[in-house]
Amino acid sequence: MFKKILIANRGEIALRIIRTCKEMGVKTVAVYSTADRDSLHVRFADEAVCIGPPASKDSYLSIPNIISAAELTNADAIHPGYGFLSENAKFSAICNEYGIKFIGATADQINGMGDKASAKETMKLAGVPTIPGSEGLLTDVKEGIKIANEIGYPVILKATAGGGGRGMRIVWKDGEFEPAWDSARQESAAAFGNDGLYLEKYVEDPRHIEIQVIGDQYGKVCHLSERDCSIQRRHQKLVEESPSPFMTPELREKMGEAAIKGAMAVNYEGAGTVEFLVDKHRNFYFMEMNTRIQVEHPVTEEVINFDLIKEQIKVASGIPISGKNYIPEMHAIECRINAEDPFNNFRPSPGLITNFHSPGGHGVRVDTHVYAGYHIPPNYDSMIAKLICVAQTREEAICTMERSLSEFVIEGVKTTIPFHLRLMKDPNFRAGNFTTKFMESFDLSE
Repeated sequence: MFKKILIANRGEIALRIIRTCKEMGVKTVAVYSTADRDSLHVRFADEAVCIGPPASKDSYLSIPNIISAAELTNADAIHPGYGFLSENAKFSAICNEYGIKFIGATADQINGMGDKASAKETMKLAGVPTIPGSEGLLTDVKEGIKIANEIGYPVILKATAGGGGRGMRIVWKDGEFEPAWDSARQESAAAFGNDGLYLEKYVEDPRHIEIQVIGDQYGKVCHLSERDCSIQRRHQKLVEESPSPFMTPELREKMGEAAIKGAMAVNYEGAGTVEFLVDKHRNFYFMEMNTRIQVEHPVTEEVINFDLIKEQIKVASGIPISGKNYIPEMHAIECRINAEDPFNNFRPSPGLITNFHSPGGHGVRVDTHVYAGYHIPPNYDSMIAKLICVAQTREEAICTMERSLSEFVIEGVKTTIPFHLRLMKDPNFRAGNFTTKFMESFDLSE
């Protein structure tokens, strides 16, 4: 087992990792930018090292600074959390070169799944259902229009290096193709330094359902069931739950088997998520694989009573997994509490938190790094807390969430709590009647 782990991240996920490390008897090192010197992860770690100014590129994305901090503190492993360098193949490789264990996927695994076009081909060869589309990257508009007519409109152009909805365009007819092509390439080049595009059949009004997997260093992979992430805005998840209200035992078995096949095809090591689009007929198609822990991992933890961070650390230290597949025994819902104004186009709302009171009670979990007097910096993601509620049934979990949201007090900044309260009351949401298009018609007027 590791003696000391450096957490190359910030905020609630850094604090989450520190807590599990302490329970395992492993020393921790926090890294922080000057904007985060008062964050709780800095306070609760055994050691803390400042790695640069507020800008992410000069701190949390600075590989030399993080490696230097690890060497300075004699850390023998680095946990990257999610975001930042968690899916950076170069960082994983450099950790290996310096004899520091990267708690996550190897460079080859990250590269294999990071390029969407090659990941799709890998999954297809492994027997995982994929959406009809181009074989690899498109060469020009003419080729794209030809394929679109073969598989039928609508189609979607996707950046091969993309994420977060950038470099994606839906095309409904031939005349729209060239403008969408130009726009997607420009956005992709600016965001990722790669303007490569591929094309897929556009699955209308799908569910976004992902399967959590764990793989060890000995070729064994298991799944830990699903999460429904369909409530999203501009491809950014807002609410996640498990089990999916759309799931059936037969579909879960098929999707779980497919996820395991996909992970085994790349000899996957660590915690990962295989994401699928599921149409109204419960046909499912591979979308992408995230080679890291997810923001929404507590949902899975709560429904199967399992510490995913602990399992990541055990796998990285060479301990084999049991190989057991899991199914949900409870129902859990997670609401992402962001410092944003939901009634003003979700505009970020950084600033000083003047009053903070988190909810409690049976079945309530709050993962957060903020407190009264904490100043939310404008430099990073606006998520400041995750509220997770678990109960025997979905209806009970929604009622617990509604009660908990009404208790949650965060003053001094705007938050998404009012939006989540409105969502919990929505009859379509309560009935489980939603797709990834749900937010397009949701009433966000004050």
